[in-house]
Amino acid sequence: MKEWDLRKLQILRALYDTGTVTAAAAALRMTPSAVSQQLAALSKQVGTPVTEARGRGVRLTGAGHVLLRHAEIVFAQLERAGAELDGHARGEAGEIRVGTIATGVARLVVPAAVLLRRTAPGITLSVHECEAAEAYDRLAAGEVDLAVSLAIDAPAAGDPRFVVFPLLTDPLDIALPVDHPLAGAPGLRLAQLAGEPWIFGSRGPWRDITLAACADAGFVPQQAHAAADWPVIFSLVTAGMGVALVPRMATGFGMRHEVAVRALEADRPRRRVVAAVRGGAEDGLLLRRVMEALRQAAQLDPLVQFD
Repeated sequence: MKEWDLRKLQILRALYDTGTVTAAAAALRMTPSAVSQQLAALSKQVGTPVTEARGRGVRLTGAGHVLLRHAEIVFAQLERAGAELDGHARGEAGEIRVGTIATGVARLVVPAAVLLRRTAPGITLSVHECEAAEAYDRLAAGEVDLAVSLAIDAPAAGDPRFVVFPLLTDPLDIALPVDHPLAGAPGLRLAQLAGEPWIFGSRGPWRDITLAACADAGFVPQQAHAAADWPVIFSLVTAGMGVALVPRMATGFGMRHEVAVRALEADRPRRRVVAAVRGGAEDGLLLRRVMEALRQAAQLDPLVQFD
């Protein structure tokens, strides 16, 4: 039987995820030369190359893909073993690191922490705020134990590295200046705002969500300002500089009392918020308790809809 080095297999997975030796080295906090040496040693052990050059990057060979497919099973099983051992060693005591989008902190993670304080006081949450895609990257890298993020950025359903759980559906409202002619209009539709200056991010999921919602309403929004921070967006709207789609979970960020926030019941734009853990870790006692607390927190929030 071959003696497998888990570190080499982790390097192979990092290369598959990133596409270049340099990016894989950065993700693993190694030097590019060390990554190359480890991959060369792995190819020698296998008896055939596991990687090959492709343009400026590197890709896995057929043998590399076979090895990675089996390695993912091993990684998941080791996660299960670690979770089970943690349960034996600590019972219901320990820390869970949560990587979460900003709006998930107040609406989900903090309420979950309060629930855990009553039901499982030995479990503590360490919160790491990050962007939606970054939450999954940090989860894959082992920097957090659980991610609370958006379904739009979630890994593919068949990705063996992660298990994804739905949490809630967050309605999208429209934020208007309080003196806007349509601020009090009944049955407001997105299409009525097609000619307005719009505020949304220059990249990332919120840009994609805004563009998709407007496309469903039959128009392409004119971007007047690029912003992704909710207090900044509300400030721009307050000043009459544009309109913006905002998730209902963002209520309370910035100066909402100076902005008219209207529901779009006819259009019904939505975003979905999910939680994710590494494959195999979902059976861990601590993570199961935290996931249950997050589900309860989602059900307790009157502003959103439970999935």
